[in-house]
Amino acid sequence: MPTVLVTGANRGLGLEFARQYAAAGWTVHATCRQPEAADALRALAEASPDKVRVHPLNVTDHARVDALAEELAGEAIDVLLNNAGAFGNRAGFGSSDYSVWERTVWTNTFGPMKLAEAFVEHVARSERKVIANVTSKMGSIADNTSGSYYIYRSTKAALNMITKSMAIDLAPRGIRTVVLHPGWVKTDMGGPSAPLDPPESVAGMRRVIDGLSAETSGSFFDYSGAEVPW
Repeated sequence: MPTVLVTGANRGLGLEFARQYAAAGWTVHATCRQPEAADALRALAEASPDKVRVHPLNVTDHARVDALAEELAGEAIDVLLNNAGAFGNRAGFGSSDYSVWERTVWTNTFGPMKLAEAFVEHVARSERKVIANVTSKMGSIADNTSGSYYIYRSTKAALNMITKSMAIDLAPRGIRTVVLHPGWVKTDMGGPSAPLDPPESVAGMRRVIDGLSAETSGSFFDYSGAEVPW
């Protein structure tokens, strides 16, 4: 039975990843900052107690990341899915709030890197050996034609580069990495006007993860499987 660890699983895409992987028979380690307030996630775990295990985790708390890795020592994690993310704010040039920027980079960039370093042995002992990081086209330099959104764009662009480097460094261990653009999705971050629903987006990203090969490791794909320019 394959295993996935999903961060930010209390709502939106993370919750949908947990739902779909559990429905497919996977063991799901679902993490979020406040499990006691995550009603939908707790309901999912109660409905699938043999499939879904909920863990408290703030990805910016590196001591807690290490503690969770120790709690799960010896387990194989087929897919490490770094989904937790923050938007920061919409401030344009001249209005940068550096305290917000710092908090956002801790979540969007340092968080996935720390998870990867803490859980690399768990991934290496699995059959599938995948580290998947949810990013955004807003982190694509080539796709940026509108400017602004400095905080979100920069932290996701950094995540993209980290993922590419990991693909090279972890290739000798058979580990594959990918960054995934989920599309514009109806979530708290995407808003109600987004054209995509979470089930469609997540189903597409799961297909990309399933199809990842040594040759495509380190790539940037959207939920449909189309390659996104860096």
